[in-house]
Amino acid sequence: MTRRRVSAHVVMSVFAIVATFSHAATFDVRDWPMPPAASASSQPDLSITPRGDVLLAWTEKSGEGVHALRFSRQAIASGSTWSAPRTVAQGSGWFVNWADTPHVLALPDGTLWAHWLRRNGKAVYDYGIALVQSRDDGASWSAPIRIEPDGARNDYGFVAMWAGSRDTLGLAWLDSRAKPAPDDAHAAHDHGEGAGRMMLRTATFGADTARSDDRMLDVSTCDCCTTAVAPTSRGPVIVYRGRSDGEIRDTRIVRFEGGGWTTPRDVYADGWRFAGCPVNGPAVAAKGDEVWVAWYTEADGAPSLRLARSRNAGDTFDAPTSLAKGEGVLGRVALALDGDHVWAAWLAERDGGRDGQQLWLAKLARKDGRIVQSNVVASLAARGRASGLPRLVAHDGAAWLVWTDVVDGATRVRGASVR
Repeated sequence: MTRRRVSAHVVMSVFAIVATFSHAATFDVRDWPMPPAASASSQPDLSITPRGDVLLAWTEKSGEGVHALRFSRQAIASGSTWSAPRTVAQGSGWFVNWADTPHVLALPDGTLWAHWLRRNGKAVYDYGIALVQSRDDGASWSAPIRIEPDGARNDYGFVAMWAGSRDTLGLAWLDSRAKPAPDDAHAAHDHGEGAGRMMLRTATFGADTARSDDRMLDVSTCDCCTTAVAPTSRGPVIVYRGRSDGEIRDTRIVRFEGGGWTTPRDVYADGWRFAGCPVNGPAVAAKGDEVWVAWYTEADGAPSLRLARSRNAGDTFDAPTSLAKGEGVLGRVALALDGDHVWAAWLAERDGGRDGQQLWLAKLARKDGRIVQSNVVASLAARGRASGLPRLVAHDGAAWLVWTDVVDGATRVRGASVR
């Protein structure tokens, strides 16, 4: 790995880190070489497997209108190299979007599950979810399972996946079956006020890929914000952006407990009224009864990142603290827990985006939420949405991040390890 150090500083006139931290503290940031991949790679996904490996997935453009979902493993504790990349699926007719991205997940029994998006109609946002399972570490995959109803159009996506048990998969997604379908191929879907609302739904998939326990969890959600999930001692929690009748787009949480799901509740009542979709969902990390949620809001009139902790598995949350605030804050936040610390990563712009973007990382003390370190870990050439969503995992006092940048006009997945 190529070692480099990044000084802690605040970019004046862009945004301010609100919490107090030591300006002398710096992260030890090292390049994390990615697996051999095509030049047009994007949409990275990152998770830690039950046996402690890091599982990285990404999307490649492999031809005109043809895409592939691939993955690789690395045992980060031993510093091993990446395994040879394997292909989950490849084909045309995919819906490839910077915000609604595929996932690959390993269950405790060793099976792998993956999903991607494929078109289900001719309108711009007609797409649905394809889910597959592998029982041989990705050498072969099951036939794709269609998640949306047969014949459905509109958009179905923004998936969260978790281990329901040793050999069952939990899946949550945003579901548009209550929305009218567009009339023609050029119609844009209504992501603001209008008839029909996006829902949050969930289902369970067994070792034999059989589907069960299909439920509606929330009847009105934001249309195109990411969802996230984390395990607690009382069951998994899902966080997502809600949508009230007054177009309030605050972050909500539900938990599976005692065979059912809790009633949706706000993590914190920001009161952000926004007649549209900010495409900026929350992140969650949990251990035992401790749950941390981070989210983007403009409730106070300026872009802001907030972080709140629950000590009772999501029943209630402490008042939030501010990670960053100001016109340069893009959000797209990621969270991870490790030992005594919470890690948070997010994107910000420099000079209104004219000078590229920066990937920020903060390390906070779990006992009191105090920021221990916070600074830039990467400067990106990407502009706007080309940088996608950063991903983050933490283990044994270190963090690993992946993101999308633009190199010689093509998207490319990049990585860094941080201590």
